Amino acid sequence: MPELHKGRYRVRPALGEDDLRAAQRLRWLCFIGDRHGMDDPDARDADAHDALCRHLLIEDSRSGQLAGCFRLLDLESGADIDSSYSAQHYDLERLRAFPAAMIEIGRFCVHPAHSGSDILRTAWAALTRHVDAAGAGLLFGCSSFPGTDAAGYEDAFAMLRDCHQAPPRWLPRMRAPEVVRFPPPPRRPDASRARATMPPLLRSYLTMGGWVSDHAVMDRALGTIHVFTGMEVSAIPSSRARALRLLAG
Repeated sequence: MPELHKGRYRVRPALGEDDLRAAQRLRWLCFIGDRHGMDDPDARDADAHDALCRHLLIEDSRSGQLAGCFRLLDLESGADIDSSYSAQHYDLERLRAFPAAMIEIGRFCVHPAHSGSDILRTAWAALTRHVDAAGAGLLFGCSSFPGTDAAGYEDAFAMLRDCHQAPPRWLPRMRAPEVVRFPPPPRRPDASRARATMPPLLRSYLTMGGWVSDHAVMDRALGTIHVFTGMEVSAIPSSRARALRLLAG
């Protein structure tokens, strides 16, 4: 994937171990260090899936600072779904029938010193190029809610339950040992509070027709609550698809 420049930021692939370590360091800072006020210059977030993925770095063109990062896992079809990170947390047997190429997006994070909205737009520009080049039919991943206290997310989870449930033919089933069930009806979500507590990447998915699992899972090692998220490329509204391709151009 070639470099992409958008205003202040550029996206480029990680080119070696130093780049990968920088991404792992930023991931630790965003998911663990910054949330808990910890400072450990040697700490990194790393797992076995790093070796399977391509890693993309989002850099500030002015300072050269690493402002964000994410990783991509390309799958030829749903038959390969068990090799994904998400399959550790969800039973994705139903998605094995998905006939087209798939891309798992993971570990998206933004340095606390940078604007998330500008970086998110830059990331979507790079993703759009990659989706078109790969001919992917589905984007998916685990959207991460910060922390491990589900009590703050009742409105978000209720809105996901009511408005954004996966089609039955793709709906993930339970696998994780610690599951967070969405609030049962008749709880009605406060829409503004729900949107305010959703991760920005998840909100982007949902505005393009994305869908989610019917439950969340607890990841205490990473300090997050994951919600499986999928988006069929063919279901993206045509106006939004045109806007993404203009952004990627």
